[in-house]
Amino acid sequence: MFETVLVANRGEIAIRVIQAAQELGVEAAAIYSDADESAKHVRRADVAYHVGSSVARESYLDADAILEAARKADADAIHPGYGFLAENEEFARRVGESEFVWIGPPADVMADFGEKTKARAIMAEAGVPIVPGTSDTVDSPAAVTEFADEHGYPIAIKADGGGGGRGLRVVENESGIESAFEEARREGDAYFDNPDVYVEKFLEDPRHVEVQVLVDEHGNARHLYERDCSVQRRQQKLIEETPSPSLTDDERNELCETARTGVAEAGYRNAGTVEFLYEGGDDGNFYFLEVNARIQVEHTVTEVATGIDVVKQQFRIAAGEPVTFSQDDVSLDRAAMEFRINAEDPSEDFAPTPGTVSTYRPPTGIGVRVDDGIDQGDAVSPFYDSLVGKYIVSGEDRDEVLARSRRVLRAVEIDGISTTVPFHLAVLEDNEFRENRHTTNYLEESFDGLE
Repeated sequence: MFETVLVANRGEIAIRVIQAAQELGVEAAAIYSDADESAKHVRRADVAYHVGSSVARESYLDADAILEAARKADADAIHPGYGFLAENEEFARRVGESEFVWIGPPADVMADFGEKTKARAIMAEAGVPIVPGTSDTVDSPAAVTEFADEHGYPIAIKADGGGGGRGLRVVENESGIESAFEEARREGDAYFDNPDVYVEKFLEDPRHVEVQVLVDEHGNARHLYERDCSVQRRQQKLIEETPSPSLTDDERNELCETARTGVAEAGYRNAGTVEFLYEGGDDGNFYFLEVNARIQVEHTVTEVATGIDVVKQQFRIAAGEPVTFSQDDVSLDRAAMEFRINAEDPSEDFAPTPGTVSTYRPPTGIGVRVDDGIDQGDAVSPFYDSLVGKYIVSGEDRDEVLARSRRVLRAVEIDGISTTVPFHLAVLEDNEFRENRHTTNYLEESFDGLE
C-alpha cells in the first residue's frame, strides 16, 4: 500500500478520499486554491499545498501545479476524485508516466471510453445492448437526416466527448436538425475540446440505471449492483437510490452481469460505472449509455447498501492488490437514497446562492450518513460547483427510506445560503415519486411541488 497520496480535488469528495486514505494508514495530502485556504478538506488532510488562484483553471485544473504539489508531498500516488481532472486522459497519462501511481483507470482506457462512439463499439463487441445509433461520428446535417429517415424521430445529436447533458440536442423533426447539429458541435468543442458528434435514437421516457463495477489487474471483475438515477434536472442527477425500484430480480441480475462482463472484456481497470437507459413494460429493455471512468458522486448509496468501501477498493486496485471478495459475496443488504444538497434556490430556477453558512446542523440519527464539504461558518465559494454535501439515508426497504428521509430532511438547519433541501422534501411528498412512476422526464414534465 502507498505511504502518501495526493488528493487532487476539493470539497466533499476530497474529504471522502482523505478519510479512506487515513483509514488505510496512508498520509493524505490535500491541495487548495486561494479561495480554499481554510476549507474543510484542507483542515481534514494531514498536509496541504497551495496550487494557485481561486479560478479553477489556475489551480484545480493546473496539471503542472498539481504534479509539483505531489512532489513536495513525496506522494506515491494521486487520486483525482470526480470532476476537474478526474477524466482528463492527458493528465492521467502524465501521472502514469511519472513517478506517481494514478488511482483510477489507465489513460488508454479513459481515452477509449471518453469517446462515446468508441465506447459504444467496445461495449457492443462485448455483447452489451446499445441504443440504435451511428457507429462513427457524423460530419453534416445531411448525415443526421439520413439516420432520422431510417430510424424515425425523435433523435439525439450528442457530443462525442460529452457527458452530463453537455453537447446534447434532441430533435423532433427535420427542421430542427441543422441548428441542433451546430449547437451540439459548438458545445462539445467548448466543454470537451472535441466538436465531433454522433446520432442516436432518442428514448422518450426511460429510467436511468447504472451499475457500479470494480476490476483489478488480476482478472477479477465484480459488480456492486445498480443505482437508479432517474430524478434529474437537465441531465444532472439530484436523487439516487439503490436498489432500483423498477427492476425485477431477473432484470437486475441480467443488467449487472452484463455490465460486469462487458467492462472485463473491454479491458477496464479500477472502479467505474456503466450507465444504461431502461425502458419498462412487459418486457423491459436496457441500453448502454456510457462508462464513467472515475468514482461517482453517488457511490455512497452503493457503499451503504453493500457494506463495501468503493474508495478503499480504488486504492487497493491501484496498488496492485487483487479484489479479495467473490461476486457471490456481494449482496444488497439495505435500501439507500442519496440527496444532493446544493447551494441553490429551487424557487428561483435553482440559481446558485454562494455565501457564508451562518448555521449548519446536518442530519443525525439512525440510518443517516453525511458526506459534506463545509462546517458552520464556512463559505460556499462562487468559483466552484454548488454542491454543499450529500445526505444518504438507508433502511430495510424503500418505504422505510422514504419515511426516514422526510424525518431527516425536516430536521436539517442551514442558514446564510439557500439550499435544495425544500426541493427534496417536495419530491418526497410527491405521489409520482413515492409510487415509483417517475422517469428521467419527471421534473420537467410532471413535478409541480415547488409551484
